[in-house]
Amino acid sequence: MTAQTQTTESGLRAWLTAETPHSRGQARMGRVYLGWLAFARNRLAMIGLGIVLLLVLMAALAPLLAPYDPYTQDLSQRLLPPSAAHWLGTDAFGRDILSRILYGSRLTLMIVALVAVTAPVAGLLIGTVAGYLGGWVDAVLMRVTDIFLAFPKLILALAFVSALGPGIENAIIAIAITSWPPYARIARAETITIRKSDFISAARLQGASTPRIILGHVVPLCSSSLIVRVTLDMAGIILTAAGLGFLGLGAQPPAPEWGAMIATGRQYVLEQWWVATMPGIAIFVVSLGFNLLGDGLRDVLDPKGQ
Repeated sequence: MTAQTQTTESGLRAWLTAETPHSRGQARMGRVYLGWLAFARNRLAMIGLGIVLLLVLMAALAPLLAPYDPYTQDLSQRLLPPSAAHWLGTDAFGRDILSRILYGSRLTLMIVALVAVTAPVAGLLIGTVAGYLGGWVDAVLMRVTDIFLAFPKLILALAFVSALGPGIENAIIAIAITSWPPYARIARAETITIRKSDFISAARLQGASTPRIILGHVVPLCSSSLIVRVTLDMAGIILTAAGLGFLGLGAQPPAPEWGAMIATGRQYVLEQWWVATMPGIAIFVVSLGFNLLGDGLRDVLDPKGQ
């Protein structure tokens, strides 16, 4: 590293950590930089971030990383143990398990991404509206939320998928429908503490409308808590999707969905253990990664934790 590079880095670090920022952008970048430093000190959180990034790379590079076609069947190669030719073995149809796990990461990431951009947004809007307006609006919205919370998430998702029909699209819809109530509860609790703040009263006196106050002031302040909750809930979403796939209500054969792969291999679990164990390990590792990442984000974003 040259002296010029070291000088540039030290100047950038001094600009990011300045006690008196000269612009709003500098202040925001400084907060992001300090948050990253606090996050990087948590080794378990960095491990979780590495697992999540590995999942993204697996999904993006699956056609390049997979040694075989995940859908091609070869009955002469069925139920082979892990070897140099098939690192994780083959299933009952002679398909390479490693290739199917790599392609299955695409389905897992798609489920996580679609649920993460639908359920939290719906819960945030419902919770902020209920908490800010109060009265009968709050009572109606929270009673609807209580109805959804009264049922276990997996049982309610099974009911919706049974009504909509099996399939990965319907499974995503069912998981999203059953995932929004906790976010609404968190957003409502945050909004109740924020709506009586002085800056909200000042905005109201200046003539700001209710939608403008909710979207411009309340929602951004509630977002950090929801981001932490979303990250922690990703493991539950993955397990729910795998459970639906295991029961035959999620992704349909021959899609390489991890839960469906476990269901296919459960009858061989005593002798050909790798058929069900390898996708189970994938679910465990990815769920662990999201949990570790969520714990690290909670330490950085939660003011109470700080």
